[in-house]
Amino acid sequence: MADMNQLSISSAVQDFRRARRKAALQEVFARFTRKSADLLSYEEVRDSLKGRKSAKQELREIPLDAIVGSVGRYKDFTRKFLPLQDSDENRWARVKAAVMEMTGLPFIEVYQIGDVYFVLDGNHRVSVARQLGAKNIQANVTQVITKVAISPDIQPDELIVKAEHADFLEFSRLDILRPDADMSVTTPGQYHEIDLQISLVRDFLSKERKKVISEEEAVVYWFDEFYLPVASAIRDRGLLREFPDRTVTDLYLWVYEHRTALEKALGWDIEPEEAASDLAEQFSPGFLRKVSRIREKIFDKITPDELEAGPAPGEWRKKRVAARRENRLFTEILIPIDGTVQSWHAFEQALLMAEREDGRLRGLHVIPSDSEKNTEQARVVQAEFLDRCQAAGIQGQMAIEIGGISRKICERARWVDLAVVSLAHPPGRYPIARLSSGFRTMIQRCPRPVVAVPGEPSPMNRALLAFDGSPKSMEALFIGTYLNAQWATSLVLLTITEGRRVTVKMLNQAQQYVEAHGAQALALIRSGPEAETILASAEEQECDMFIMGGYGMQPVKEVVLGSTVDQVLRESRMPVMVCR
Repeated sequence: MADMNQLSISSAVQDFRRARRKAALQEVFARFTRKSADLLSYEEVRDSLKGRKSAKQELREIPLDAIVGSVGRYKDFTRKFLPLQDSDENRWARVKAAVMEMTGLPFIEVYQIGDVYFVLDGNHRVSVARQLGAKNIQANVTQVITKVAISPDIQPDELIVKAEHADFLEFSRLDILRPDADMSVTTPGQYHEIDLQISLVRDFLSKERKKVISEEEAVVYWFDEFYLPVASAIRDRGLLREFPDRTVTDLYLWVYEHRTALEKALGWDIEPEEAASDLAEQFSPGFLRKVSRIREKIFDKITPDELEAGPAPGEWRKKRVAARRENRLFTEILIPIDGTVQSWHAFEQALLMAEREDGRLRGLHVIPSDSEKNTEQARVVQAEFLDRCQAAGIQGQMAIEIGGISRKICERARWVDLAVVSLAHPPGRYPIARLSSGFRTMIQRCPRPVVAVPGEPSPMNRALLAFDGSPKSMEALFIGTYLNAQWATSLVLLTITEGRRVTVKMLNQAQQYVEAHGAQALALIRSGPEAETILASAEEQECDMFIMGGYGMQPVKEVVLGSTVDQVLRESRMPVMVCR
């Protein structure tokens, strides 16, 4: 019997040495993968997560893979409980021999934190059991209660984040105040920023309410009024799909930081939803997003502004209208101001629209060089803009930009719903003049509808809508229907049959669309040259604005052959809304 026991010990020693070699290989592999193979220290984890031990103990079977640490012996084994110390050879071998001889071993003692376990007594038994391929082991389990749970795949670096999370919950008591809140993050240092935001909220509320606001009140206000709206925007805009390795709180902080940077760069307030959408467009690691960004950069480099076709019809609606919660179409209005009488006429037109939409104006003053940015003229324009907005009771912000006016309008328009622009220099009559027309280039490239204002503002009480069944005229129909239903603007739906493939079916569908949306339109069918017929019909019907689709042909053809849009812009004496 003694010989048999000695044979078992000898065999177990060989198994130990093989396990030691595996441990060495695992440590090398860990360096390559940068994924730690170390056990976690129970004391460090407990202290970091503010754990408190329960008096209750329970004897049950636990999964070996969920044992991730040890009390005191975390440096003696790898994460898979391979032995690291040669001095453990004899003890490990005796445990292995005892298991093989079926003499039986007492159950192990463990602490449980979240979904993981830490060995208090029985490290060698766990090591042997794992080498034998066992999946579970009997354990006497003592629960350690923490505010933050951890999982078996946790890494030492991740423990820092968990510790910060526990500190945050202890300070904020958010797990009690808002029990369903998941405030987990993936990188260290995030909770410091949240603590700072809550502190700022507390100071703001104390000053506003003229009393000392408690920490608890500030936490609840921050969560309900700051965090939740942005978290909803993150989910609504699909950012969790765009950034699958991030949590909602990760993205909240990223959106907050991105929004702050945008507001500083633009000089305008930016809504959280806009910042969230822009974050996905600019930084999403998705393949299609990356391809789109590369394509846009290449196309922008090789294509002159004058020959860019601009966004696809209806794209502005997908980006701005579809995600909008309020029942308004033009709540953010861009108005370039250069200080001339014509630009102030356009301002008054934009002001009228902002009043009807309960919207706000985004002023833009473009100057050619940096040296002129702080000139007296720029300050005067900015001050007058703000004074006029205040006098009208309309929110307004003015940004000063350096560069070309057409390009800057197009760049800024992506942050608004509509651009209202003075029509001081309409497209010329001949190809060279059209090619060099900055206004035409702006209309072509602008990602939002544009209202061109040729003179004094119009009350916009009766609109002539030129409809030819094209995708851009469908956008005009959408806007015209909205103005009729929301503003009570009378709508004249004009169709010119000459040279067009406009069918009776298309006209009926347009009329049905208007009626289905609670609007009304007077339908006119005319023949003759397009621009002349549009202008004459507007005069005949006593209209005070035009609504029409933008350029329909490729830019080169439009420049060479001219277009109806160009001619209407040249000859109109009332605002022209050009739709995308």
